[in-house]
Amino acid sequence: MNSAPARHVLLLGGTTEARRLAATLADDPALRVTSSLAGRVAEPRLPAGQVRIGGFGGPEGMARWLREQQVDALIDATHPFAGTISFHAARAAADVHVPLLALRRPGWVPLPGDQWHWADSLADAARLLPALGRRVFLTTGRTGLAAFAHLTDQWFLVRSVDAPQPPAPPHMDVLLDRGPFTLEGEAQLLRRHRIDVLVTKDSGATATAPKLTAAREAGLPVLLIRRPAAPEGVPVVETPAEAAAWLRVTLA
Repeated sequence: MNSAPARHVLLLGGTTEARRLAATLADDPALRVTSSLAGRVAEPRLPAGQVRIGGFGGPEGMARWLREQQVDALIDATHPFAGTISFHAARAAADVHVPLLALRRPGWVPLPGDQWHWADSLADAARLLPALGRRVFLTTGRTGLAAFAHLTDQWFLVRSVDAPQPPAPPHMDVLLDRGPFTLEGEAQLLRRHRIDVLVTKDSGATATAPKLTAAREAGLPVLLIRRPAAPEGVPVVETPAEAAAWLRVTLA
């Protein structure tokens, strides 16, 4: 008696939650999981199971891949600010009639003592920044520096996994590092570089949250960039466990 073929799951990853979900699903012999990484980081942390790296060629290319690889379910566990791929996934899944779920970590919530200022985009953050400080801890990623390149009165400490490329602010130092970070380490960083304002994205999660606590304890303002809009009509869960439960029901 032949057993049923494994069901194919495409996991759009690159996040901690995606790696945790891939590790959970890798132990299920009824599933074949392929994690797809964008390839923006030179040495990404690879998840368990099969991995593909690189783009699909737009929603049409993703739909073609879903069809050719006989994908049974699609989970979008990309970074909250990787907005384009989420819309491509929604369109491709609809075109091929593959069930789609979004795994999104919740955003950060301010606590008493926080001095948060909200921006709608990197460009909006650059517009608001001069009124908040001159020595900036910038943790928005290496690809968004162009938005701040015209600011000549600010000094930036830029932290990213890989080295940023120009255009970039004229006065800056680059710190190559990858989370998780500690509260003690973040507090020392703020003191050592005499930071007076933190600029970051509302990425959520705990790995990079200590910088917010350090800023609060130091009495520093934080300029937070709101998450971009997400595709409508796509079910959303917040944890890998919820995503695994959805998958079990969907593929039953």
